[in-house]
Amino acid sequence: MTDLKNSLTTSQLPATARVWVYQSNREFTDEETRRLSAEVRQFVRGWASHNRPLAASAEVLFNRFVILMVDESYTSASGCSIDASVHFMQQLGEAWQTDFFDRMTFAWKDGDTIRTAPCADFAALYRKGQISDQTLVFDNLVKTKGELEEKWLKPLNESWHRRFV
Repeated sequence: MTDLKNSLTTSQLPATARVWVYQSNREFTDEETRRLSAEVRQFVRGWASHNRPLAASAEVLFNRFVILMVDESYTSASGCSIDASVHFMQQLGEAWQTDFFDRMTFAWKDGDTIRTAPCADFAALYRKGQISDQTLVFDNLVKTKGELEEKWLKPLNESWHRRFV
């Protein structure tokens, strides 16, 4: 997915960097994305594991996805540091009036547009032929930067989403 590789500003992190993808249930405006990006980057600057700074980075992609990354070859993300990131994302969701934790709302590309729908609506769109096996869906369960770059966006028939249609 070359476009994604070019849009990531975290090129200094290795492909093995651990990734967490948080999908907003709404699209942000460009201005909101700028402000949100500043907040998530501020968080990762102070993100630590057992008082050791994490080699971390954050992105807001496509005005909808918050991506947190950690190069664990320096310091591993501990349970407490992961809890801190979850708590931060919950607070961010409240502040921005969005839900970053609804894993049953699916996102896909429709031309240059990113669309989302709850699982049941997504399945109905598939049955109506508005979504096909070749529709590109976002697999927010990717675990590494390499997977994010290569496997985040994939055809529906190659994704875990397939079992819901």
